[in-house]
Amino acid sequence: MTKNPQSRSGNNGGGRPWPEACAVDIKELRHRYASGREVLQGISLTLKPGEHVLLAGRSGAGKSTLALHLNGILLPSGGEVLVDGRRVDKSNISYVRSRVGIVFQDPDDQLFTPTVGEDVLFGPLNQGFTEQEAAERMEAALEVVRLQGFEKRLNHELSYGEKRRAALATVLAMRPGLIVFDEPFANLDPAMVEHLAEIIRELPVTVILISHEILPALECCQRMIVMGEGVIDADGEAIEVARNRELLSRHGLDFFFYSRVWNELQADDPV
Repeated sequence: MTKNPQSRSGNNGGGRPWPEACAVDIKELRHRYASGREVLQGISLTLKPGEHVLLAGRSGAGKSTLALHLNGILLPSGGEVLVDGRRVDKSNISYVRSRVGIVFQDPDDQLFTPTVGEDVLFGPLNQGFTEQEAAERMEAALEVVRLQGFEKRLNHELSYGEKRRAALATVLAMRPGLIVFDEPFANLDPAMVEHLAEIIRELPVTVILISHEILPALECCQRMIVMGEGVIDADGEAIEVARNRELLSRHGLDFFFYSRVWNELQADDPV
């Protein structure tokens, strides 16, 4: 099992421990795009510090739109989002973005300098850490994602899986209290899916994991929320929600055929 990132390098490099996990309170959140479509229709939910939550649902259900409100990339059409009791708005945007990190589905949205090291250093340096502290954070983050020695590697030479890990390192180096993962397991080989699930499970922060890959997400999340058409359709203990096949089928999330395939592989005379 992967070690807790907080224990990997003393207090994880940079001379300071990981900050406290975020609390999140979302109240009647609504979002309407310029087209007039209301993507979020009065979402209310509370996340306790340190909770790891799987956010699932069909494409277009509003999952990513909800996530983008957590650090102020989008602002509400109605309702409010509170992070650590502070409203997410323009007056608090610097604080909120220091506390909430997003790992986007496309790593090219986060890798914008020539080398891996420059990208991972960028966040800590802009947070005001010294070059030495930023370098320690970079080394610790790259160790967690198994990219030690990649500091001078050019981003355009990385494989897709390596880019995904480098993008995660840029967020880990900043040590937010909440990390949002948008489809983190997509297009990764099984070994890397397992490793990433271990990393996420051991993170000492609040986690929101948006994923259609239910099985690896259940490995690292204790709570599962299912969204449909801008509303919450289910919210509860992850395993119990995932056992509701009718619910998952209704939202295009049914993974039970994997069990059938596995049973056939284990059978003496597979059909």
